[in-house]
Amino acid sequence: MASRCNRLFRAGRSVCLPVTTIVAFSFLLSWIFILYQHSPGPGSIQRMGWQSWESVDESTQSTDISLPSDPSDSDVDWWNVTATDDTVDYTSLPLDEWNPLLPHITGLSEIAVSHCTFSPGIVDLCQPATTSEQDAIKGKWVRVAPNLNMESGVMSGYLASIPSPIGRNIYYRRTRRQDINLINDIQLLPEHEQPDPLDDWHKADRSLHAGILRSPPLYLWYHLGRTAGKMSIDEKANMITEIDVTYGDGDPWYGFENVEPPTTPANGKTEAIHISIRRGVKRPPRPQPLHFSRQGNFKILQVADLHFSVSRGVCRDTEKPCNDADDKTTALLSHVLDIEKPDLVVFTGDQLNGQGTSWDAMSVLAKSAKAVIQHKTPWAAVFGNHAEDDGTSKEAQIQLLKALPYNLVDRGPRDVHGVGNYLLKVFSPDASKTHLLTLYFLDSGTYSDGLLDWFAYFDQSQINWFLQESSSIKQIQRPFQPDTGKDFGHIFEARQGEDQLTSAKSRLAKPNALMFFHMPLPESYAKPDIDPQSKRPLDVGISGKEKPGNANKNGGMFENGILKALESDHRSNGQAPEVKAIANGHCHITENCRRVKGVWLCFGGGSSYSGYGEKGFDRRFRVYEISDYGETIKTWKRTEHDEIVDEMILAGSGAAPLYF
Repeated sequence: MASRCNRLFRAGRSVCLPVTTIVAFSFLLSWIFILYQHSPGPGSIQRMGWQSWESVDESTQSTDISLPSDPSDSDVDWWNVTATDDTVDYTSLPLDEWNPLLPHITGLSEIAVSHCTFSPGIVDLCQPATTSEQDAIKGKWVRVAPNLNMESGVMSGYLASIPSPIGRNIYYRRTRRQDINLINDIQLLPEHEQPDPLDDWHKADRSLHAGILRSPPLYLWYHLGRTAGKMSIDEKANMITEIDVTYGDGDPWYGFENVEPPTTPANGKTEAIHISIRRGVKRPPRPQPLHFSRQGNFKILQVADLHFSVSRGVCRDTEKPCNDADDKTTALLSHVLDIEKPDLVVFTGDQLNGQGTSWDAMSVLAKSAKAVIQHKTPWAAVFGNHAEDDGTSKEAQIQLLKALPYNLVDRGPRDVHGVGNYLLKVFSPDASKTHLLTLYFLDSGTYSDGLLDWFAYFDQSQINWFLQESSSIKQIQRPFQPDTGKDFGHIFEARQGEDQLTSAKSRLAKPNALMFFHMPLPESYAKPDIDPQSKRPLDVGISGKEKPGNANKNGGMFENGILKALESDHRSNGQAPEVKAIANGHCHITENCRRVKGVWLCFGGGSSYSGYGEKGFDRRFRVYEISDYGETIKTWKRTEHDEIVDEMILAGSGAAPLYF
């Protein structure tokens, strides 16, 4: 027995000694490379702001800011440090799906034109012939979804959103292979013409006018350049990476160019149709983070009710008739942008006219944002009651809006009713990046009337979302004073006079807020507050020219949402609401501001010649100027004749005092 125990002990010792050595060595390595390392602690994700400790998220979301690691060591203003777009995995983009919003860097190898008796459905019976071998070499056929016959057949005008019985579509092949010649040019030529010289040009078999009576043949020719493996950088930037269709005479989608001539010219009854192409990859530029100026100012221009169509639009209720209302409105908006130079433009709904005239949302949205894109102005938008009139869902439209340059649009949470419930924050210009102004955007839904009277256009989930977002906003020391430390001292050292800063008593409170949505609340027509000093109703501007534009049902947003969100939790600061003003559209010849229970409810007035109006009533744009780093909110309207109307202070020094 003793000898057996000795053998077991020796065997256990021979196993345990190496195991013990390995375990001890592992602990030593863990101590040296992990446990012994200095922990950065919470300070690595926090910076001491002028007002309070504030966590910093350096992601690229619209409400966050990407900064240099140490702004004090940089001469670049923090808002000029542009956040880069999220990295795109180009190899993961599908090759067999048409989506002009995808930033494809892969080229096209072949193009065909299909003439089909019926529009393609679940099963595409009109796809050009192919083989498995051709698919493997050149790529599978992809259909460009828009129908080239949309405005050329029997369907036009109000029925244009219904596909024509005769479909004409473009198909192409896309390939990542490095040994296939790729397309670098397209021409549209009549039947008896051809490119000169003809080298490497190929002709699609079918005419683009096939099936259209009294239309001479028009053929698509494409030129094959070098293979991707042999292309220079300039050649890759010039190769064609996507094909689209533009309806109307407006500009094509961002990054695309129209190929002349139009496949269908405008003739007074139907709109022009262009094939448009994109060369290389053109990512839409992103806006700078929203911020106050060094003087403490931030300006918002409200654009209400553009009512744009695929056509150039017809002037409504104007002294002189016109057939280019959309173009005239774009020119007017561009003029106002030149004069006002806003920091943000907000489109408050009904960018699309609906009612059978905006049946291609992509072409219309490209036109509606043209002026702000040309001015490189950040912009946001909400939907109006006509957004889905012609079949394109808000879900699809939000993706289009987010693909345009300088946009700050967001889809918002999916568990909240509507599309486009989101907020934006405006920050201080100093190194503290303090949140000084909140902008709420909501989807007010569709007008509820008649049989649909039981619909309340603000859902309880939207009220809950607003209250949750409001409660998450931190209180700051107000009035705000910029950080005059070493980071930005040279900017602010001469800016501490009494004329620059609000002389209000210092307090802890949430930043002031503005709210934007399309349709007015019932409270927009309620009895206004009385100014305790002048004893006059606080109602400034034109109203009463049209019937109230609110829905017949009240969802309770005002009483259960707006009035519940206070700027401070401290009783000593009173019961001032966080939201100082609500900006609406929808009613084109109503443009007043009325204060109800401490909140200003303001209409923008019609901004467009394409929407209804009244003769003698100028088109106009409402401006909100926020100064004193968020303390003072002023508004006025600029008319088409450059008149400034009803300039008034809504909040801050000089505003009518609150009372409850």
